[in-house]
Amino acid sequence: MTSNINKGKIGEEISKKYLINNNYGILDTNYKNKIGEIDIIARHNDILVFVEVKTRTSFKYGYAFEAVDIRKQNKIINTSLAYIKYKNLRDVQLRYDIIEVYLTKDIKINHIENAFCL
Repeated sequence: MTSNINKGKIGEEISKKYLINNNYGILDTNYKNKIGEIDIIARHNDILVFVEVKTRTSFKYGYAFEAVDIRKQNKIINTSLAYIKYKNLRDVQLRYDIIEVYLTKDIKINHIENAFCL
């Protein structure tokens, strides 16, 4: 059985490859500050995309995106705003996505664009 940390890392690697294959430029992974962490920060066209990756090995506890509750969303938003300030970015469009990775018999990826907003 894979630990949750290893499962998460596998899901993030799969997500990163998926994004690259879909013309996203990866800017940062596992960005951390005193507020929180963002799994993947990417650029797609002119949009700065903050991606939360959720990896599951079954549907036993529901869909992966359901784990990104309002508290988690607010933490990601506040972390992203600190990132923007730290990088001194101006006039950027933001988007918050969730990528679900299911490590079942076949690997399944579900990319939810605009999963939540400011």
